[in-house]
Amino acid sequence: MFSYLCHFMTFKVFKFKVIGSFPANKKLIVLVFPHTSNWDLIIAIGARSFFNEEINFVIKKEFYNFWTTNFFNKLGGKPIDRTGGTNTVDLISKLFQRNETLRLAVAPEGTRKLVKEWKSGFYYISLKTNCQILPVAIDWKKREVKLFNLFSPTRNYNKDLKFLKSLFIGVEGKVSENSTL
Repeated sequence: MFSYLCHFMTFKVFKFKVIGSFPANKKLIVLVFPHTSNWDLIIAIGARSFFNEEINFVIKKEFYNFWTTNFFNKLGGKPIDRTGGTNTVDLISKLFQRNETLRLAVAPEGTRKLVKEWKSGFYYISLKTNCQILPVAIDWKKREVKLFNLFSPTRNYNKDLKFLKSLFIGVEGKVSENSTL
């Protein structure tokens, strides 16, 4: 029901369109930029329902409780325990090992707030799990969810990051002042 509501909001209310196609890969990192508002989740779930594909996200295990577990699981949530100094890249890499299909959506900013630098975890998860990266733009100005070509990291982080960021030039988040390349 929630996915249907998100689909309706994405395409009928906000009038987004989808550009590109979703690859057949069973495992990949879905790099979603920019993430500036809670509304981005609604658009992402709406786009996911458009493709009718399983796409997951990680969420702090503290958000899981009697009332929320079913909801987050149906949305594709995967709880992780980030307490005790555990390495998040290692935790998520283990998720890839344990799941036959895992397409993990990641916001490189790591928050809806303005940040100066992207988090590098998505890149190192991709390397560690040998998964490609699917860059996806949620452009509120153009009302587009744009899927770019799959990207395979070259192990040159700075060069690869520069290329990935170049894909998103001109893309505007819902709260544009919370996003920068």
